[in-house]
Amino acid sequence: MASSAPSDAPRGAPIPFGEFVAIVAALMAMGAFGIDMMLPALPDIAQSLHVTVANHRQFVITVFGAGYGIGQLFHGPLVDRFGRRRMMIGSLAAYAALNVLAAISASFPLLLAARFFGGTAIAGSRIGMIAMVRDCFAGRAMAQIMSLAFMVFMAIPIIAPGLGAGILLFGNWRTIFWIIAGLALLVMIWVAIRIPETMLPEDRREIRLPAILAGWRATLFDRLSLGYTLATTALTACLYGYLGSIEQIMADGFGRPHLLIVIFALSAGMMMVGNMTNARLVMRIGTRRLSHGAVCAMIVISAIHLAIAMTGQETIVTFAVLQALTFAAFSLSSANFSAMAMERMGHIAGTAASVQGFISLTFGSAIGTMIGQAFDGTTRPLTAGFLVAAVIAIGLAFITERGRLFRPLA
Repeated sequence: MASSAPSDAPRGAPIPFGEFVAIVAALMAMGAFGIDMMLPALPDIAQSLHVTVANHRQFVITVFGAGYGIGQLFHGPLVDRFGRRRMMIGSLAAYAALNVLAAISASFPLLLAARFFGGTAIAGSRIGMIAMVRDCFAGRAMAQIMSLAFMVFMAIPIIAPGLGAGILLFGNWRTIFWIIAGLALLVMIWVAIRIPETMLPEDRREIRLPAILAGWRATLFDRLSLGYTLATTALTACLYGYLGSIEQIMADGFGRPHLLIVIFALSAGMMMVGNMTNARLVMRIGTRRLSHGAVCAMIVISAIHLAIAMTGQETIVTFAVLQALTFAAFSLSSANFSAMAMERMGHIAGTAASVQGFISLTFGSAIGTMIGQAFDGTTRPLTAGFLVAAVIAIGLAFITERGRLFRPLA
């Protein structure tokens, strides 16, 4: 039974700091591998499984995102009941098994089902990871940890598409799923050996409907939690819109499918730089000043990009440069928004992370799917989506902060 006054006080990393950040990054990377390694294989999957509508191959990406989002809601109460460590280990094991199912799928519907439930499974490791980080850190320190982990994590989008393309040289798309399953098992073993349980006994919550509903209510009725979760949802829609449409933009829009890896790596590299910058500056400048300023920059860059696209002046160079700059601004806001959403949620970290993740990933991926499905052979739908989402995000931050942006708090 949880005590009436569980502790919100951060306690520091339970293992050496560098290894702790590396494990957090590895847990993040499992979901990223499930998306980024797939991109070069989408045409082969479509051909092998007889997908005749070109835009439908995006579903290999988007159903995974949907499962990843929906799964958040169910894992939160389990993480707060059984602990962070046990849930991370179980989720990684299930993720490995579902990637094996994807590897042997003989039909597109079966592959999509394996992808959906694979996303649902790996969501548990994300919830356990966020709750574990919140157990150990809070506020600016949590934002710094997440930025450092994101910095390592962003190496994945740089290498994963190239790795996927390399695998296709000696294997096929099924081989990619076998390799992801193996990586999941390796991370599972690492967590099992090195990570102790970080949840305090007094924070353990029973799986009872009234307790679950109370946790959901506390998450949804907290101004910072709800406001910054909705703002994160808007930014997540941009990311999934990009992931869903980038392969077609390069292949059908620019006629340069062989440059997909280069363009993707450039955007991911700028996100890595943004997270490195955030980790260095957030303790001095604060989460609000950095994130609010970054979203304003994102609005300006996206507006310029959309104007170029609408006037027919878009080239592969303008796309690559402006998209990379947009993602640099994106990375300066996303980790900080997530940290601010968790600011007052330490005593229900698992439940709060699950509700916040469910909203931001489920609805973000759904909106991102609409952006991707709007692909018309140009970059206009994507750039318009980034602009609208960034305007909505800063508007939600403005409402959440009661009209006072850029405050030097948290």
